[in-house]
Amino acid sequence: MKLTFYKYQGTGNDFIIIDNREKLFPASNTELVAKLCHRKFGIGADGLILLENDAKSDFKMIYFNADGNTSTMCGNGGRCLVAFAKYLNIINEKTTFNAIDGLHHATIKDELVSLQMIDVNEIKTKPNASFLNTGSPHHVQMVKNLKEFNVAQEGAKLRYGLYGATGSNINFVEQIDDESFSVRTYERGVEDETLSCGTGVTAVAIAMHNAGIAKKNTISVHVLGGQLQVSFTKNDGYTDVFLNGPANLVFKGEIEC
Repeated sequence: MKLTFYKYQGTGNDFIIIDNREKLFPASNTELVAKLCHRKFGIGADGLILLENDAKSDFKMIYFNADGNTSTMCGNGGRCLVAFAKYLNIINEKTTFNAIDGLHHATIKDELVSLQMIDVNEIKTKPNASFLNTGSPHHVQMVKNLKEFNVAQEGAKLRYGLYGATGSNINFVEQIDDESFSVRTYERGVEDETLSCGTGVTAVAIAMHNAGIAKKNTISVHVLGGQLQVSFTKNDGYTDVFLNGPANLVFKGEIEC
């Protein structure tokens, strides 16, 4: 099978995206997805996304981790898919699409995508960390000297040791100033550090505000691949949560698979 694919990235979080409106891609083939995402034997990506038709919205997002398994919501992947939908002329500047965690609203202007994330009503606090779900589960922990921190080693310990087989994404955070933070993330499914994680950045911003470390409702988050911004409204929980940042087409290609 000759497969046409598109490679997108959002602050270094990279994805293979496939137009699957004709349902030609064998989505149940876990080994194929993993091979395509492999950086030595395939195209190479943090995940693979299918764009499909949806009766309730403009399109549907089907997301796979780099290990080939379907997964929970991916924030940067969602933003990249919005950019792809505009590239295909499915949408213009506004859209509503369906994902595993429900409907998402988004806007796109030039290469900047603002994506509404799910509301967050529960945050579990630990002695030195927080745990919350922003479409995917996230552990948020502040550390010192983040630049030199061994994210892969320490993230794997927490991902498996604290959260078991199901696991959690692990975010290590260092404060820059009152309203900005640096974040490095270990992602389950990738089983390594990634240059950026959209749901992780969202979790960090909310966790920092919930802990009283950040005071404003718009927070800048620096990741290895660039900068993202998270805004929200605080009531009983966190609503109107938006993840904002760039999403770019890297290249289009064909591969025999």
